[in-house]
Amino acid sequence: MPVYLKKEAAMFVLVCFDIVDDKVRYRAVKLLKGYGVRVQKSVFECANLTEHRFLKLKSGLEDVIDHTEDTVRFYPICRACITGVEFSGVGNSPLTDKFRVT
Repeated sequence: MPVYLKKEAAMFVLVCFDIVDDKVRYRAVKLLKGYGVRVQKSVFECANLTEHRFLKLKSGLEDVIDHTEDTVRFYPICRACITGVEFSGVGNSPLTDKFRVT
């Protein structure tokens, strides 16, 4: 199959952040909403990210944050782990569409 026809495998990434400035945090949240679902105030579940979209998200966040004060963490989660996610209180189970282990 030609390279341009190959479908990229998708991955599931949990993105957690601690951003000091309100304006910077707002911009980061706005960016993240285009890639995933907000499950807590500073946590997003990003399902079905291709490697290209993940790198675009990561680059966008790196452009927004203050590297001397803020932190963003990206946790790739495998299918076996995502099906075992448990939570208490309000919320929904993570989306478990097809994704790859990174």
